[in-house]
Amino acid sequence: MPVMQASPSASAGAAPPLPAPIAWTRAAAVGSVIALIALGLAWELWLAPTGNRTLALKVLPLLIPLGGLLRNRMYTYRWLSLMVWLYFTEGVVRATSERGAGVWLGTLEVLLCLLLFAACAAHVRWRLRNAKEQNA
Repeated sequence: MPVMQASPSASAGAAPPLPAPIAWTRAAAVGSVIALIALGLAWELWLAPTGNRTLALKVLPLLIPLGGLLRNRMYTYRWLSLMVWLYFTEGVVRATSERGAGVWLGTLEVLLCLLLFAACAAHVRWRLRNAKEQNA
């Protein structure tokens, strides 16, 4: 009976490198989630606290998709592109209703949310296209 030998890359469990657009959108999504977490904590704890520091807990739901993004799970990109609109709404409300630093912080939150949504949408589209090309 012939013995089947696995290739060195298969035995190491290494995944093939991602195409450049997919890798870029993944990095943009991970970076924007981390930036949203940092912004939310800094905003509520130091930069423009509203008096109730428990509002910093709003960043806890962002820790959930971070694991899926780091594992490159497609489903995470899909539902995160819907969840981000909650943070977008908060940013718009606070940018238009607060004064001083709150306006700039809310605007920054809106921009980070738009970047995150665009990165998630592009990532899903390019990954599906890449999978279709590889199966063809």
